[in-house]
Amino acid sequence: MIKIKSKEDIQILREGGKRHAEILLALRAMVRPGVSTKALEEESRRLITEGGDTSAFLNYQPSGAVRPFPASLCVSMNDEVVHGIPNEKEKILKEGDIVCLDLGLIHKGLITDAAITVGVGKISKELETLLEVTEKALMAGIRAAKGGKTTGDIGVAIERMAIAKGYGVVEELAGHGVGYDVHEDPFVPNFGQAGKGDGLRPGMVIAIEPMFNIGSRHVVLDSDNWTYRTRDGKPSAHFEHTVVITKGESEILTKI
Repeated sequence: MIKIKSKEDIQILREGGKRHAEILLALRAMVRPGVSTKALEEESRRLITEGGDTSAFLNYQPSGAVRPFPASLCVSMNDEVVHGIPNEKEKILKEGDIVCLDLGLIHKGLITDAAITVGVGKISKELETLLEVTEKALMAGIRAAKGGKTTGDIGVAIERMAIAKGYGVVEELAGHGVGYDVHEDPFVPNFGQAGKGDGLRPGMVIAIEPMFNIGSRHVVLDSDNWTYRTRDGKPSAHFEHTVVITKGESEILTKI
């Protein structure tokens, strides 16, 4: 069931979204060769707590998950698509890597969700293009997210960007409603047909999050039961914003 947020809810989400963006900016500034993903996790917890908020991801266990997520920050590197678990010894950032920082924040009881993918030091032109196109696809999806449109309109706008570059569009993972829970209706895929899917109504709050792979669209679940990787081992990029639907242009609540 799709839940419409009140004006009071949306104002709280604006506040939380601003804090959320500030934390992601601070974490992005930390990204450099030699930094452990565990250090990024520790800083995310510190910043969240310092702001008087709590993590939406730490100990989150959706239906079907065999165990709670053990961190506040998803840190997904290279062929990891989403839900990478920070690990000090095994996951150290290296020159040329790409790393996705995905954060969920609870502010005054309401949740925002946003992610960025960052290059570590100097990255290849191929990876630069992947990050640039995936972020542009996010913005295309946001421009399509208007009252009276549908989730299919968002999906088509995102998918076109991937097709133009020959990227694989992950189909098993998608955007979603957010606010009262980490994942709410509607399901917001990164592909589809214009005019199809769930209708978008003012007051809906959704997370739009394209995930593009340099290779095929297929993914596999890692042995940690959380991390999704590309099946062919090729790099993937992920960008995400929480937006509120209006009668006109949607409002980005987690704008960086």
